[in-house]
Amino acid sequence: MPDALPQVVLYTRRGCHLCDDVKASLTRLAGRARFHLQEIDIDTDPELARQFNDEVPVVFIQGRKAFKYHLNEEEFLRLLSAR
Repeated sequence: MPDALPQVVLYTRRGCHLCDDVKASLTRLAGRARFHLQEIDIDTDPELARQFNDEVPVVFIQGRKAFKYHLNEEEFLRLLSAR
């Protein structure tokens, strides 16, 4: 049985241009690496909004915070393969 795909979570919100930039990077990276992306709008959950209000976009890889505000694509690939 093959390994499950690495889990990547993007915490975001509407109207966030940095969030749009990170999402575009993750879309590009999906062509270079296999991972499962879950996008979560923090404004749908008061606790998430409180926790990440001043930090979006935030990217978690396998449950660990990996990036905040910006995403370095080469570093993302390195972290993804190091799981």
